[in-house]
Amino acid sequence: MLGILSAGIAPGLALLSYFYLKDQYGTEPLSMVLKTFVFGALLVFPIMFIQYVLEAEHIVQSGFVSAFFSTSLLEEFFKWFVLFYTVYKHVHFDEPYDGVVYGASVSLGFATAENIMYLIANGLEHALGRALLPVSSHALFGVIMGYYIGKGKFSANSNKKWIIFSLFTPFFLHGTYDYILLSRDNWTSFIFPFMIFLWWLGLRKVKMARALSTQYVKAQYDIPKTFQP
Repeated sequence: MLGILSAGIAPGLALLSYFYLKDQYGTEPLSMVLKTFVFGALLVFPIMFIQYVLEAEHIVQSGFVSAFFSTSLLEEFFKWFVLFYTVYKHVHFDEPYDGVVYGASVSLGFATAENIMYLIANGLEHALGRALLPVSSHALFGVIMGYYIGKGKFSANSNKKWIIFSLFTPFFLHGTYDYILLSRDNWTSFIFPFMIFLWWLGLRKVKMARALSTQYVKAQYDIPKTFQP
């Protein structure tokens, strides 16, 4: 059991540490990051219950609906809800890159709890595959969500547009990821190119968020004009 817990927790903590340490203008309080991580982990239980009901009542009838609605929309909406209503107006969310940290934290909390439960049910031999695919993908969905949340909060205009993007971009990417896994016998031929693209996009958003934070800090302290990302 200790091995399963370690294997279940380690990938999420490693990825969260990476994104956390990328914050160049004052790292976020660990207590706040841990809080969002725990909130993300707790989301597993209501989401699993809703998914069980949808399956038991035969509401989900196709792979497309399962991928995009009973999985992607449910999971990304609840993660977005936590991020928007517990972090967005918090005093510690004080520069654009913070959205990446908190988005990754919520998503990796969810992914870690899900990962532990999966490994308990199916065995430790799945740990590497889980780390490379579900845990990593959730981290990147969270990074992309957090990037748009941060851009929305600190933009001088078009705030609502970026908030909408913060929900629907990870929803579309997550749905595509699940649809590949559910609908194709040779899914490995498609999922690895998709994961390469997802890593490229996620790391690009990290770089862009860091640039927005630099611009924001300079606007606040060096340049007496309005910040406009």
